[in-house]
Amino acid sequence: MELAYYSDYAVRLVNSEEPARGKDSLTSVEAVRDLFGGNASAARRATDADVTRFRGVRGRLRAVFEAADGGDETLAVDLLNSLLLEFPVSPQISGHDFRDDDGRPLWHMHLADHPSNATAGYAAIAAMGLAFHLTEYGVDRLGLCEAAPCRNAYLDTSTNRSRRYCSDRCATRANVAAYRARKRLEADRSGNTGRAAENAQRATASGER
Repeated sequence: MELAYYSDYAVRLVNSEEPARGKDSLTSVEAVRDLFGGNASAARRATDADVTRFRGVRGRLRAVFEAADGGDETLAVDLLNSLLLEFPVSPQISGHDFRDDDGRPLWHMHLADHPSNATAGYAAIAAMGLAFHLTEYGVDRLGLCEAAPCRNAYLDTSTNRSRRYCSDRCATRANVAAYRARKRLEADRSGNTGRAAENAQRATASGER
């Protein structure tokens, strides 16, 4: 099962909005179609009505990530289960690639959706992909970027569960901010120490008079 491929549907949709920055790229049917990536046949089903529907699903998927990031495992699972019930899929065996040695199909599992509209199809695949990722790797592998004000969603695939940022760019930005904060703190402490020593010297000199 192509878990990373399917779960990435959820990440792409959630990250089409950056609430803390007031940004939302999901403003047209073209933006909806772009979310499907290489699935051109599914993207062609999208209409203007799907813009609003996609936003609704996006909010529900973000709630799953928020619950997981906040440590509420049960809530994350409950929210995801509600999406799975509303947007079901059917697993099917597919073989669109071929082996080099004998030319036989390379069979693999595929999630087939039977949607009434583009939103239903996308939501079904996104929810199922996220569910597979959650059950395979754990709820704590669903995170939100710690580099404020980003808060983009990500899936932690690191071996030691150490991921905290959605991208290298955010990790670098957070590290630079932390470094500058430490330098400011050191400068403040140094200044306070200098002022304390100066005051002590003045008090000593005054007492000697």
